[in-house]
Amino acid sequence: MSHFLKDEYRKFLEDIEKNIKNKEDLNYVQKRFSEFMEKFIENMDTNVTLKEEKIEILEQNQKKLEKRLEKIQEVIDNIEKDIYAEDGFDFEIVCPYCNYEFVIDMDENQKEVKCPECNNIIELDWSGNPEDDECTGHCSGCTGCDSEDEFESDDEDNSEDDDM
Repeated sequence: MSHFLKDEYRKFLEDIEKNIKNKEDLNYVQKRFSEFMEKFIENMDTNVTLKEEKIEILEQNQKKLEKRLEKIQEVIDNIEKDIYAEDGFDFEIVCPYCNYEFVIDMDENQKEVKCPECNNIIELDWSGNPEDDECTGHCSGCTGCDSEDEFESDDEDNSEDDDM
């Protein structure tokens, strides 16, 4: 029992001894209070034991979670290592002139590459923003940017013919 509870218990017993003059009543109150305190202390011990068990379970769960986090961190570290390897990583290119597929090491300072198949120079844009790309109309994959504009103007001409 804590020092505070012992002092309070002692004070309580002294107080009832002073205020209860009948010995029989005094013995009864002392006995009942002692029984109450025993049950109270027993209950407190049970509660403390339960709390200690819960704390132990929480600590075990925390250790399991920490191990899981360590494994996750290892996976993340490996992913980062794969993505940001010091020697760069391979980047697949499809030549817009001959559709030949080849791989180069990514180097953001490299602005152009020569196709190993047709020897044409391919400009590289590492920004990743396709809207920044301007089509010159000279690749084998399209007929140029103006063809879309021409299609729209043809539609406008046809709509004028329909009005007549």
